[in-house]
Order: sequence, then structure tokens, then C-alpha cells
Amino acid sequence: MRPSLEPLRAAIQHNCDIADASHARNFTLCTYLLKMREYYRWEKSHAFTDILPKEALGEWLAQREQHWETIEGQAFARLRVNGREFDPFDSEAINRELLPHGLVYSSGYGQRAAAHFFLGELLRSDKRDDLTVLVSGAEHARDLAAPPAMMLNGTIFVRRESLRRLLWERIEEWQWRRTESAMARALANYDFERKPEEALEAMTDREIDAGILHETGEGLADQMLGPAWNDLLLAVAGSQAELMARAVRDHLADSLSTLPHLLEDGGGASLHFYFANFKGMRRELAPNLDSGYRKWVTGGGLAALEQAVAAGADYWRESALHMLSLFRQYGAACKPHIEQLPLRSNQSHRPARGGVQPQAAS
Repeated sequence: MRPSLEPLRAAIQHNCDIADASHARNFTLCTYLLKMREYYRWEKSHAFTDILPKEALGEWLAQREQHWETIEGQAFARLRVNGREFDPFDSEAINRELLPHGLVYSSGYGQRAAAHFFLGELLRSDKRDDLTVLVSGAEHARDLAAPPAMMLNGTIFVRRESLRRLLWERIEEWQWRRTESAMARALANYDFERKPEEALEAMTDREIDAGILHETGEGLADQMLGPAWNDLLLAVAGSQAELMARAVRDHLADSLSTLPHLLEDGGGASLHFYFANFKGMRRELAPNLDSGYRKWVTGGGLAALEQAVAAGADYWRESALHMLSLFRQYGAACKPHIEQLPLRSNQSHRPARGGVQPQAAS
């Protein structure tokens, strides 16, 4: 018998709201408003092509912010499933109860130590090497950020609905400007002008595969760095050091899995979309990837990009291990030491160590 969905959905959504109350304002104002629009669209079941009612949206936004003020700082609620209570972060135990009934649940911590929760319909369960891949469809509970893919304890969670919404956000952003860019090249592979819904479905299915590739790389990075990496992230949460550490870890995962596979396919829509999202700290730390991509799109071939990816696996691994060594030496006081690291993947030398040698992950 399927667990009673509404009480469980309401409890998970309450935890999502508590998380948003503390972390929703971490976004820039522009990103925050865009995400709130899509959150409203999800909650009210509007289609992507619907024009949202401005007055109703404004009232909803004000009410949501008022609700957040009343619950900010509350403890996350325990979840009751099949007559048993669970810690909301015990995803593995909760999913043992839910997966046989076609439901999937995930919880964890993201950037700035922000908690994330969601409950969705299970679309499929696969194996990728030693990892379990759970792909969800319609979502019954979610937070504002709604990360489309996460890995936890050897399980990759891919949220198809959240990915579709993320893609739609990116598409809308580009349509406002319509610049010649990596996003324009990615979208040129689909017929968004005449068949936007079909095009979005096709793009979502393709980018699910790219998301699984990245999370597979995260699994490989886990094996190299060990559990101390999560302790490091918590110690530097909310700082420039956290942004650097997450970017280095992402680069390591992508050099091990995502980019080699995309390059094996000779580039294409997913490689263009990868670089459409190549921004911020990730771009700053890897200018050789950016220049390699630009050489490719201007007719110079993939060789420069392939060389940058091949060299990146060792470079980003050493950089991450160096960060861990600083964390082991200084604890939470490692932030300024990490922030001073001269990390640039186009440098001819290895990461500067400042007298601190990287240690193997425990």
C-alpha cells in the first residue's frame, strides 16, 4: 500500500520552507526573482508558456516571504513513513520505504550549507558503475533552489522536472537578449521557435545524461578525496574559500567524467550547453577550458580543449588535496589560506603549496 502522500508531502514541504527561510536570500536579486517566478509556476501548475498574472504573483511572493519570517530558524521536522519516524536527512532509510511505492526522496546540503529536500515520482532506477541512479518526474515537494542533480552515499538523484525548469529559466534568459553565445549554439540544435514543448523535452532528456556524467565524476572524486572533503566545505561555508573549493571539485568531476564523454561524441548540443553555464568561479579558475572552447567554435578543432581536459584531472586532484591539507593543518582557520591559492589551470606549474604538502585522502 502506498504511504499516505499528503501528510508526508506537507511535512517535507514544511522542511523545504524552513530551508528557504534561511537561504533563499543568498541569491542575487535578479536570480531570486527569476526563481520565485518559476517556483510560483510550479506551485500553481502553470505551463511554461503561460503568461503569469503579475498581481497574483506579487501577492503570492509577499505572502511567501511573510511565511518565511514566521518559521525561520525552526528545527526540521522528522518524517513519518509507514508508521515509522525518520530523521529528514536519512534519505537512504526513507527511500527503502518509498521506492517500492514509486516515490523518491532526497535530502542534503548544498552551497552555503543550505539544506535541500524534495519528494517526487520515481521514473526509473538504473546502475552506473557502482552507483545507483534514481530519476524522478513530477515533484510533490521542493525548495526554491531545487538542484536538478545531487549525489549522496553512492546514489545519484536526478530530478527531471527541476532540470526542465532550470533549462526553461536559461532559455528565457537568453531570449531576452538573443546574443550569439554558447547558449545560442546549444538551442540551435532544437526547434524552440515552432515546437517549444517538444524541444524542451528533447533537451531535458539529453541533459539528464550530461547530469549523470557529472555526478558519476563526483563519485570518482569522492573516492579520491574521502569524507574529509565535506567537513572542509562545512568549515568554509559562506566564504570565497567555499566557492573555490566547490569549483575545484566540479572541475575534477568534469575532467574525470563529463568532458571526456562529451568530447568522445565530437562536441554537440551538450558541450555547447556546458559552456553556456561555464561562469563565475569555475570559469575564472579554468581559462584554458574557455579558450579551448572558443577555438573549437571558431573552426580550430577540439585539440586545445581535449588537451586542457586531459591535463585537468591531475591538476584539479592535486589542487583539491592541497585544500584538504590546509584544512587538516588549520581547521576552520584554513579559509584565508585557501583563498590565497594561485589556482589557474593554464599555469605551466603545479598548484603552489606554500610549504604545505598535500596528503592522501583518508
